[in-house]
Amino acid sequence: MSAVELIGLAATLSLLAGWRLYFCVFATGLAMQLGWLDLPEHLRALAVMANPWVIGVSAIGLVAEFLADKLAWVDTAWDAVHSFVRPVGGALLALAVVDPGDPAWQVVALLLGGGAAFFAHGAKAGARAVVNTSPEPFSNVAVSTLEDFVSFGLLGLAFAYPVAGVVIALLLLALVVALLVLLRRLIMRLARRRPSAG
Repeated sequence: MSAVELIGLAATLSLLAGWRLYFCVFATGLAMQLGWLDLPEHLRALAVMANPWVIGVSAIGLVAEFLADKLAWVDTAWDAVHSFVRPVGGALLALAVVDPGDPAWQVVALLLGGGAAFFAHGAKAGARAVVNTSPEPFSNVAVSTLEDFVSFGLLGLAFAYPVAGVVIALLLLALVVALLVLLRRLIMRLARRRPSAG
């Protein structure tokens, strides 16, 4: 893989880890186990993700997250707990993709990967909290299912075409920023309405 491909893959993995950490670990491990993802020599540390135990534990987390994410307010509790887990996971995924021979790039990957996962997680958790205020249960399931398909499609695309990972990461980053701006506007609008109601 070229440097651009590695950056694209690391950025895509860390951003998607903010939404679906267990899926990212499971899919990466499975792709390596089946030979779909060929790693250069300096990334052999990532091979631990192809370990059957890692794949099995991440599969359990994936199923738990899939179910928890479909239930209103359970998903918010799940997101609250994962406010610590997802950024660390995103940082470690990004760190695993970078050249271990260059400590400076490892620190940069750790910081950017963790930050990207944290921003993606914040946008997801905030958007889902807003969706949970809807009185009917279907919007929550619809949004969660859309997140599942988007995560699956984008990660599959990044694996198949690692150079596209850069474009995917930029699109995800734009989506995260847009969600955060929309959430901020919604919160500001709600804050302005509250005093007038009293």
